[in-house]
Amino acid sequence: MNFTIKAGILLTRLIPCFLFFPVSAQFSRNQIADQMERSINTELLNKWYPRNFDTVYGGYLSTYTFDFKPTGAQDKFIVTQARHMWTNAKAALHNPQQKVYRQGAVHGFRFLRDVMWDKTYGGFYSLVNRQGQPISGDRPPKEAYGNAFAIYALAAYYELTRDPEALDLAKKTFTWLEQHSHDPKYLGYFQFLDREGNPMIRTAETPSTSELGYKDQNSSIHLLEAFTDLYHLWKDPLLEKRLRELLVLIRDRITNEKGNLVLFFYPDWTPLSYRDSSRATIMKHHFLDHVSPGHDIETAYLLLEASHALGIRNDSVTWKAARKMTNQAIAGCWDKSTGGLFDEGYYFKGADTLTIIADTKNWWAQAEAMNTLLLMADAYPDAPEHYYQRFTQIWEYINTYMIDHTYGDWYAAGYDKSPSIKTALKGHMWKATYHHYRALYNCMERLRSSSNKVNGSL
Repeated sequence: MNFTIKAGILLTRLIPCFLFFPVSAQFSRNQIADQMERSINTELLNKWYPRNFDTVYGGYLSTYTFDFKPTGAQDKFIVTQARHMWTNAKAALHNPQQKVYRQGAVHGFRFLRDVMWDKTYGGFYSLVNRQGQPISGDRPPKEAYGNAFAIYALAAYYELTRDPEALDLAKKTFTWLEQHSHDPKYLGYFQFLDREGNPMIRTAETPSTSELGYKDQNSSIHLLEAFTDLYHLWKDPLLEKRLRELLVLIRDRITNEKGNLVLFFYPDWTPLSYRDSSRATIMKHHFLDHVSPGHDIETAYLLLEASHALGIRNDSVTWKAARKMTNQAIAGCWDKSTGGLFDEGYYFKGADTLTIIADTKNWWAQAEAMNTLLLMADAYPDAPEHYYQRFTQIWEYINTYMIDHTYGDWYAAGYDKSPSIKTALKGHMWKATYHHYRALYNCMERLRSSSNKVNGSL
Protein backbone atom coordinates (compact mmCIF):
# COMPACT_ATOMS: atom_id res chain seq x y z
CA MET A 1 0.00 0.00 0.00
CA ASN A 2 1.26 3.43 -0.88
CA PHE A 3 0.78 5.52 2.25
CA THR A 4 1.05 9.04 0.85
CA ILE A 5 0.33 11.82 3.30
CA LYS A 6 -0.87 15.15 2.03
CA ALA A 7 -0.28 18.05 4.44
CA GLY A 8 -1.03 21.73 4.54
CA ILE A 9 -4.71 21.71 3.57
CA LEU A 10 -6.27 25.01 4.58
CA LEU A 11 -9.34 25.07 6.76
CA THR A 12 -12.45 26.21 4.92
CA ARG A 13 -14.36 29.20 6.18
CA LEU A 14 -15.85 28.50 9.58
CA ILE A 15 -19.60 28.80 9.95
CA PRO A 16 -20.47 31.49 12.51
CA CYS A 17 -23.46 29.80 14.10
CA PHE A 18 -23.99 26.89 16.48
CA LEU A 19 -26.21 23.95 15.76
CA PHE A 20 -25.93 20.69 17.68
CA PHE A 21 -26.38 17.73 15.36
CA PRO A 22 -26.62 14.26 16.87
CA VAL A 23 -24.46 11.78 15.00
CA SER A 24 -26.19 9.17 12.90
CA ALA A 25 -24.80 6.17 11.06
CA GLN A 26 -26.42 7.60 7.94
CA PHE A 27 -24.44 10.82 8.13
CA SER A 28 -21.94 11.22 5.34
CA ARG A 29 -18.30 12.00 5.87
CA ASN A 30 -18.92 15.58 4.79
CA GLN A 31 -21.78 15.98 7.24
CA ILE A 32 -19.62 14.82 10.15
CA ALA A 33 -16.87 17.17 8.95
CA ASP A 34 -19.38 20.02 8.97
CA GLN A 35 -20.35 19.18 12.56
CA MET A 36 -16.70 19.24 13.58
CA GLU A 37 -16.07 22.54 11.82
CA ARG A 38 -19.00 24.17 13.59
CA SER A 39 -17.80 22.82 16.92
CA ILE A 40 -14.27 24.14 16.38
CA ASN A 41 -15.59 27.58 15.53
CA THR A 42 -18.47 27.97 17.96
CA GLU A 43 -17.60 25.71 20.89
CA LEU A 44 -13.83 25.75 21.19
CA LEU A 45 -11.56 28.41 19.71
CA ASN A 46 -13.98 31.29 20.23
CA LYS A 47 -14.48 30.31 23.88
CA TRP A 48 -10.78 30.49 24.68
CA TYR A 49 -9.36 33.21 22.44
CA PRO A 50 -8.90 36.09 23.06
CA ARG A 51 -10.53 35.48 26.48
CA ASN A 52 -7.40 33.89 27.98
CA PHE A 53 -4.79 36.32 26.64
CA ASP A 54 -3.17 37.78 29.77
CA THR A 55 -2.90 41.41 28.67
CA VAL A 56 -1.36 42.43 32.01
CA TYR A 57 1.56 40.02 32.46
CA GLY A 58 1.75 38.23 29.12
CA GLY A 59 1.12 34.64 28.15
CA TYR A 60 -2.17 32.90 28.71
CA LEU A 61 -4.51 32.40 31.63
CA SER A 62 -5.21 28.70 31.93
CA THR A 63 -7.56 28.07 34.87
CA TYR A 64 -11.29 28.56 34.27
CA THR A 65 -14.51 27.45 35.91
CA PHE A 66 -17.01 25.30 34.03
CA ASP A 67 -18.72 28.47 32.74
CA PHE A 68 -15.45 30.14 31.71
CA LYS A 69 -14.74 32.45 34.59
CA PRO A 70 -11.02 32.85 35.43
CA THR A 71 -10.15 31.46 38.83
CA GLY A 72 -7.15 30.79 41.04
CA ALA A 73 -3.60 32.10 41.03
CA GLN A 74 -3.07 31.51 37.28
CA ASP A 75 0.46 30.13 37.59
CA LYS A 76 1.89 29.49 34.14
CA PHE A 77 3.12 26.03 33.18
CA ILE A 78 5.36 25.76 30.11
CA VAL A 79 3.26 22.90 28.73
CA THR A 80 -0.02 24.84 28.92
CA GLN A 81 1.55 28.03 27.57
CA ALA A 82 3.12 26.18 24.65
CA ARG A 83 -0.07 24.29 23.85
CA HIS A 84 -2.13 27.48 23.69
CA MET A 85 0.55 29.08 21.53
CA TRP A 86 0.57 26.04 19.22
CA THR A 87 -3.22 26.10 18.87
CA ASN A 88 -3.25 29.81 18.05
CA ALA A 89 -0.50 29.38 15.46
CA LYS A 90 -2.23 26.42 13.82
CA ALA A 91 -5.63 28.12 13.89
CA ALA A 92 -4.07 31.19 12.22
CA LEU A 93 -2.57 28.96 9.52
CA HIS A 94 -5.85 27.14 8.98
CA ASN A 95 -7.97 30.29 9.00
CA PRO A 96 -5.84 33.36 8.20
CA GLN A 97 -8.91 35.60 7.98
CA GLN A 98 -9.35 35.35 11.75
CA LYS A 99 -6.64 37.78 12.90
CA VAL A 100 -7.16 37.02 16.59
CA TYR A 101 -5.30 33.72 16.33
CA ARG A 102 -2.21 35.27 14.80
CA GLN A 103 -2.30 37.91 17.53
CA GLY A 104 -2.59 35.15 20.10
CA ALA A 105 0.37 33.27 18.67
CA VAL A 106 2.55 36.40 18.75
CA HIS A 107 1.39 37.05 22.31
CA GLY A 108 2.40 33.55 23.39
CA PHE A 109 5.75 33.63 21.60
CA ARG A 110 6.80 36.81 23.38
CA PHE A 111 6.03 35.27 26.75
CA LEU A 112 8.00 32.10 26.03
CA ARG A 113 10.94 34.08 24.66
CA ASP A 114 11.05 36.85 27.25
CA VAL A 115 9.85 35.14 30.43
CA MET A 116 9.92 31.35 30.38
CA TRP A 117 13.35 30.89 28.81
CA ASP A 118 16.10 30.81 31.45
CA LYS A 119 18.56 33.44 30.24
CA THR A 120 21.26 32.24 32.64
CA TYR A 121 21.31 28.46 32.22
CA GLY A 122 19.14 27.95 29.15
CA GLY A 123 16.10 25.75 28.79
CA PHE A 124 12.53 26.65 29.64
CA TYR A 125 11.34 26.87 33.21
CA SER A 126 8.60 24.40 34.06
CA LEU A 127 6.55 26.85 36.12
CA VAL A 128 6.33 30.58 36.75
CA ASN A 129 3.72 32.57 38.64
CA ARG A 130 1.32 34.82 36.81
CA GLN A 131 3.78 37.70 37.00
CA GLY A 132 6.48 35.54 35.40
CA GLN A 133 8.70 34.74 38.38
CA PRO A 134 10.00 31.13 38.46
CA ILE A 135 8.45 28.98 41.18
CA SER A 136 9.05 25.38 42.10
CA GLY A 137 5.54 24.21 42.87
CA ASP A 138 5.55 20.42 43.07
CA ARG A 139 7.64 19.96 39.92
CA PRO A 140 11.39 20.08 39.21
CA PRO A 141 12.67 23.34 37.70
CA LYS A 142 12.95 21.97 34.16
CA GLU A 143 11.64 19.02 32.17
CA ALA A 144 12.32 17.44 28.80
CA TYR A 145 8.53 17.19 28.39
CA GLY A 146 7.97 20.93 28.80
CA ASN A 147 10.88 21.84 26.54
CA ALA A 148 9.48 19.46 23.92
CA PHE A 149 6.21 21.36 23.87
CA ALA A 150 8.09 24.62 23.59
CA ILE A 151 9.80 23.28 20.44
CA TYR A 152 6.44 22.09 19.14
CA ALA A 153 4.91 25.55 19.60
CA LEU A 154 7.93 27.39 18.21
CA ALA A 155 7.87 25.23 15.08
CA ALA A 156 4.20 26.03 14.51
CA TYR A 157 4.86 29.71 15.13
CA TYR A 158 7.73 29.75 12.64
CA GLU A 159 5.56 27.97 10.09
CA LEU A 160 3.03 30.78 10.52
CA THR A 161 5.29 33.84 10.68
CA ARG A 162 8.68 32.79 9.25
CA ASP A 163 10.18 34.78 12.11
CA PRO A 164 13.82 33.58 12.25
CA GLU A 165 13.94 34.33 15.98
CA ALA A 166 11.38 31.59 16.60
CA LEU A 167 13.32 29.00 14.63
CA ASP A 168 16.53 30.04 16.36
CA LEU A 169 14.91 29.55 19.75
CA ALA A 170 13.62 26.11 18.71
CA LYS A 171 17.14 25.14 17.60
CA LYS A 172 18.54 26.50 20.84
CA THR A 173 16.10 24.39 22.84
CA PHE A 174 17.00 21.26 20.88
CA THR A 175 20.69 21.94 21.52
CA TRP A 176 20.01 22.47 25.23
CA LEU A 177 18.20 19.12 25.41
CA GLU A 178 21.07 17.48 23.54
CA GLN A 179 23.62 18.82 26.00
CA HIS A 180 21.66 18.19 29.19
CA SER A 181 18.82 15.71 28.75
CA HIS A 182 19.98 13.24 26.10
CA ASP A 183 21.55 10.02 27.36
CA PRO A 184 24.56 9.20 25.13
CA LYS A 185 24.99 5.76 26.74
CA TYR A 186 21.53 4.23 26.76
CA LEU A 187 19.85 6.74 24.42
CA GLY A 188 16.60 8.54 24.99
CA TYR A 189 16.15 11.48 27.33
CA PHE A 190 16.09 12.15 31.05
CA GLN A 191 12.83 13.82 31.99
CA PHE A 192 13.53 15.84 35.15
CA LEU A 193 16.39 18.33 35.38
CA ASP A 194 17.55 20.90 37.88
CA ARG A 195 17.88 24.53 36.88
CA GLU A 196 21.44 24.07 35.59
CA GLY A 197 20.28 21.16 33.42
CA ASN A 198 21.60 18.23 35.46
CA PRO A 199 19.38 15.13 35.38
CA MET A 200 17.74 14.50 38.74
CA ILE A 201 18.28 11.02 40.18
CA ARG A 202 16.42 8.86 42.66
CA THR A 203 17.76 8.56 46.18
CA ALA A 204 16.82 6.48 49.20
CA GLU A 205 14.51 9.33 50.25
CA THR A 206 12.58 9.39 46.96
CA PRO A 207 9.04 8.07 47.56
CA SER A 208 8.32 4.80 45.77
CA THR A 209 5.32 6.43 44.09
CA SER A 210 7.43 9.25 42.60
CA GLU A 211 8.38 9.28 38.92
CA LEU A 212 11.57 11.21 39.70
CA GLY A 213 14.68 9.67 38.14
CA TYR A 214 12.91 7.28 35.81
CA LYS A 215 12.81 7.52 32.02
CA ASP A 216 9.30 7.46 30.64
CA GLN A 217 7.15 7.01 27.58
CA ASN A 218 5.28 10.30 27.90
CA SER A 219 8.24 12.63 27.54
CA SER A 220 9.61 10.33 24.82
CA ILE A 221 6.50 10.44 22.63
CA HIS A 222 6.22 14.22 22.92
CA LEU A 223 9.88 14.73 22.12
CA LEU A 224 9.18 12.60 19.03
CA GLU A 225 6.21 14.82 18.22
CA ALA A 226 8.23 18.02 18.64
CA PHE A 227 11.25 16.80 16.69
CA THR A 228 8.94 15.68 13.88
CA ASP A 229 7.54 19.18 13.41
CA LEU A 230 10.94 20.83 13.78
CA TYR A 231 12.46 18.48 11.21
CA HIS A 232 9.91 19.60 8.64
CA LEU A 233 11.49 23.06 8.94
CA TRP A 234 15.13 22.31 9.74
CA LYS A 235 16.84 19.37 8.04
CA ASP A 236 19.64 19.15 10.58
CA PRO A 237 21.58 15.82 10.56
CA LEU A 238 21.67 15.53 14.35
CA LEU A 239 17.97 16.29 14.61
CA GLU A 240 17.29 13.60 12.02
CA LYS A 241 19.43 11.14 14.00
CA ARG A 242 17.56 11.86 17.23
CA LEU A 243 14.19 11.63 15.49
CA ARG A 244 15.08 8.21 14.07
CA GLU A 245 16.44 7.17 17.46
CA LEU A 246 13.18 8.05 19.18
CA LEU A 247 11.07 6.40 16.48
CA VAL A 248 12.89 3.09 16.89
CA LEU A 249 13.13 3.37 20.68
CA ILE A 250 9.41 4.01 21.13
CA ARG A 251 8.25 1.55 18.49
CA ASP A 252 10.58 -1.34 19.33
CA ARG A 253 11.45 -0.98 23.02
CA ILE A 254 9.08 1.26 24.93
CA THR A 255 6.16 -0.57 23.29
CA ASN A 256 5.89 -4.13 24.61
CA GLU A 257 5.00 -7.29 22.69
CA LYS A 258 1.30 -6.85 23.35
CA GLY A 259 1.34 -3.42 21.76
CA ASN A 260 1.11 -1.37 24.96
CA LEU A 261 3.52 1.36 26.02
CA VAL A 262 5.44 0.62 29.18
CA LEU A 263 5.08 3.79 31.23
CA PHE A 264 8.35 4.04 33.19
CA PHE A 265 11.86 2.64 32.97
CA TYR A 266 15.13 2.63 34.83
CA PRO A 267 17.85 4.69 33.08
CA ASP A 268 19.09 1.62 31.14
CA TRP A 269 15.53 1.05 29.79
CA THR A 270 14.74 -1.84 32.11
CA PRO A 271 10.93 -1.68 32.46
CA LEU A 272 9.44 -0.71 35.81
CA SER A 273 6.82 -3.30 36.73
CA TYR A 274 4.83 -4.16 39.85
CA ARG A 275 3.08 -7.18 38.32
CA ASP A 276 4.70 -9.61 40.75
CA SER A 277 3.58 -7.54 43.75
CA SER A 278 0.37 -7.74 45.74
CA ARG A 279 -2.75 -6.13 44.33
CA ALA A 280 -2.57 -3.47 47.04
CA THR A 281 1.01 -2.58 46.04
CA ILE A 282 0.06 -2.54 42.37
CA MET A 283 -2.82 -0.17 43.00
CA LYS A 284 -0.65 2.05 45.20
CA HIS A 285 1.81 2.41 42.30
CA HIS A 286 -0.66 2.25 39.41
CA PHE A 287 0.40 5.71 38.21
CA LEU A 288 3.79 4.18 37.38
CA ASP A 289 2.60 0.88 35.94
CA HIS A 290 -0.64 0.35 34.05
CA VAL A 291 -2.00 0.13 30.53
CA SER A 292 -2.88 3.58 29.20
CA PRO A 293 -4.93 3.12 26.01
CA GLY A 294 -5.02 6.85 25.36
CA HIS A 295 -1.24 7.03 25.16
CA ASP A 296 -1.12 3.86 23.05
CA ILE A 297 -3.56 5.11 20.44
CA GLU A 298 -2.02 8.60 20.43
CA THR A 299 1.45 7.16 19.90
CA ALA A 300 0.24 5.12 16.93
CA TYR A 301 -0.44 8.41 15.16
CA LEU A 302 2.79 10.08 16.33
CA LEU A 303 4.93 7.18 15.09
CA LEU A 304 3.35 7.37 11.64
CA GLU A 305 3.77 11.13 11.57
CA ALA A 306 7.48 10.80 12.42
CA SER A 307 8.01 8.08 9.82
CA HIS A 308 6.44 10.30 7.20
CA ALA A 309 8.59 13.31 8.19
CA LEU A 310 11.69 11.15 7.82
CA GLY A 311 10.62 10.17 4.32
CA ILE A 312 10.45 6.44 5.03
CA ARG A 313 8.44 5.14 2.09
CA ASN A 314 5.99 2.27 2.54
CA ASP A 315 7.02 1.87 6.17
CA SER A 316 5.24 -1.42 6.83
CA VAL A 317 7.11 -1.92 10.13
CA THR A 318 5.77 1.29 11.67
CA TRP A 319 2.29 0.82 10.20
CA LYS A 320 2.16 -2.69 11.65
CA ALA A 321 3.23 -1.43 15.07
CA ALA A 322 0.76 1.48 14.96
CA ARG A 323 -2.10 -0.80 14.01
CA LYS A 324 -1.18 -3.23 16.79
CA MET A 325 -1.19 -0.39 19.31
CA THR A 326 -4.57 0.78 18.08
CA ASN A 327 -6.01 -2.72 18.20
CA GLN A 328 -4.73 -3.30 21.73
CA ALA A 329 -6.30 -0.07 22.92
CA ILE A 330 -9.74 -0.87 21.54
CA ALA A 331 -9.62 -4.59 22.37
CA GLY A 332 -8.92 -4.08 26.05
CA CYS A 333 -10.35 -0.66 26.95
CA TRP A 334 -13.22 0.12 24.56
CA ASP A 335 -16.59 0.76 26.21
CA LYS A 336 -18.90 -1.55 24.27
CA SER A 337 -22.03 0.25 25.44
CA THR A 338 -21.39 3.90 24.55
CA GLY A 339 -17.97 3.86 22.91
CA GLY A 340 -14.83 5.61 24.06
CA LEU A 341 -11.72 4.44 25.86
CA PHE A 342 -11.51 3.74 29.56
CA ASP A 343 -8.56 5.39 31.28
CA GLU A 344 -6.58 2.51 32.78
CA GLY A 345 -6.20 -1.24 32.67
CA TYR A 346 -3.84 -3.80 34.18
CA TYR A 347 -2.64 -7.30 33.37
CA PHE A 348 -2.59 -8.86 36.82
CA LYS A 349 -0.27 -11.79 37.40
CA GLY A 350 -1.65 -15.01 35.97
CA ALA A 351 -4.25 -13.21 33.86
CA ASP A 352 -4.15 -13.05 30.08
CA THR A 353 -6.98 -10.55 29.86
CA LEU A 354 -6.91 -6.92 30.83
CA THR A 355 -8.72 -5.75 33.95
CA ILE A 356 -10.12 -2.21 33.83
CA ILE A 357 -8.89 -0.38 36.92
CA ALA A 358 -10.22 3.08 35.99
CA ASP A 359 -13.41 3.19 33.94
CA THR A 360 -13.45 6.97 33.60
CA LYS A 361 -12.81 8.50 30.16
CA ASN A 362 -10.58 11.55 29.99
CA TRP A 363 -11.01 14.04 27.18
CA TRP A 364 -7.59 13.86 25.54
CA ALA A 365 -7.68 10.08 25.09
CA GLN A 366 -11.05 10.29 23.32
CA ALA A 367 -9.70 13.03 21.04
CA GLU A 368 -6.58 11.03 20.16
CA ALA A 369 -8.62 7.87 19.64
CA MET A 370 -10.94 9.66 17.23
CA ASN A 371 -7.98 10.94 15.22
CA THR A 372 -6.21 7.57 14.99
CA LEU A 373 -9.35 5.53 14.34
CA LEU A 374 -10.20 7.58 11.28
CA LEU A 375 -6.62 7.28 10.06
CA MET A 376 -6.83 3.49 10.44
CA ALA A 377 -10.28 3.40 8.85
CA ASP A 378 -8.95 5.01 5.70
CA ALA A 379 -5.82 2.87 5.63
CA TYR A 380 -7.68 -0.40 6.31
CA PRO A 381 -11.30 0.14 5.17
CA ASP A 382 -12.18 -3.58 5.20
CA ALA A 383 -10.47 -4.49 8.48
CA PRO A 384 -12.39 -6.69 10.92
CA GLU A 385 -11.79 -4.11 13.66
CA HIS A 386 -14.41 -1.87 11.99
CA TYR A 387 -12.38 1.28 12.52
CA TYR A 388 -14.82 3.61 10.79
CA GLN A 389 -17.78 2.40 12.87
CA ARG A 390 -15.72 2.94 16.00
CA PHE A 391 -14.75 6.40 14.74
CA THR A 392 -18.40 7.41 14.29
CA GLN A 393 -19.28 5.92 17.67
CA ILE A 394 -16.56 7.82 19.50
CA TRP A 395 -17.54 11.06 17.76
CA GLU A 396 -21.12 10.47 18.90
CA TYR A 397 -19.82 9.79 22.41
CA ILE A 398 -17.76 13.01 22.40
CA ASN A 399 -20.63 15.02 20.96
CA THR A 400 -23.03 13.66 23.59
CA TYR A 401 -20.99 13.29 26.77
CA MET A 402 -17.91 15.47 26.38
CA ILE A 403 -18.59 18.69 24.45
CA ASP A 404 -20.24 21.33 26.61
CA HIS A 405 -22.90 22.64 24.24
CA THR A 406 -23.89 25.36 26.72
CA TYR A 407 -20.64 26.97 27.85
CA GLY A 408 -18.23 25.59 25.28
CA ASP A 409 -15.06 23.49 25.17
CA TRP A 410 -14.95 19.86 26.32
CA TYR A 411 -15.43 18.54 29.80
CA ALA A 412 -12.24 17.02 31.20
CA ALA A 413 -13.97 13.61 31.16
CA GLY A 414 -17.14 12.06 29.86
CA TYR A 415 -20.04 12.77 32.18
CA ASP A 416 -21.54 9.30 31.67
CA LYS A 417 -18.82 8.04 34.02
CA SER A 418 -18.01 11.30 35.81
CA PRO A 419 -21.27 13.24 36.34
CA SER A 420 -19.65 15.87 38.57
CA ILE A 421 -17.30 16.88 35.75
CA LYS A 422 -20.00 19.21 34.41
CA THR A 423 -19.17 21.73 37.14
CA ALA A 424 -15.45 20.97 37.44
CA LEU A 425 -12.75 23.25 36.02
CA LYS A 426 -13.05 23.69 32.27
CA GLY A 427 -9.40 24.65 31.94
CA HIS A 428 -6.39 24.08 34.16
CA MET A 429 -2.65 23.52 34.05
CA TRP A 430 -3.06 20.19 32.26
CA LYS A 431 -6.05 21.04 30.08
CA ALA A 432 -5.62 23.41 27.17
CA THR A 433 -6.90 23.03 23.61
CA TYR A 434 -4.28 21.17 21.62
CA HIS A 435 -5.46 17.55 21.82
CA HIS A 436 -9.02 18.17 20.76
CA TYR A 437 -8.32 20.99 18.32
CA ARG A 438 -5.78 18.85 16.48
CA ALA A 439 -8.09 15.83 16.45
CA LEU A 440 -11.10 17.79 15.21
CA TYR A 441 -9.13 19.58 12.52
CA ASN A 442 -7.33 16.45 11.30
CA CYS A 443 -10.56 14.47 11.17
CA MET A 444 -12.43 17.27 9.45
CA GLU A 445 -9.82 17.51 6.69
CA ARG A 446 -9.52 13.75 6.30
CA LEU A 447 -13.28 13.32 6.07
CA ARG A 448 -13.37 15.86 3.26
CA SER A 449 -10.51 14.25 1.36
CA SER A 450 -11.75 13.38 -2.11
CA SER A 451 -10.15 9.94 -2.10
CA ASN A 452 -11.35 8.99 1.41
CA LYS A 453 -8.05 7.16 1.86
CA VAL A 454 -4.90 7.91 3.80
CA ASN A 455 -3.98 10.96 1.78
CA GLY A 456 -5.79 13.24 4.21
CA SER A 457 -3.81 15.43 6.57
CA LEU A 458 -1.93 13.53 9.23
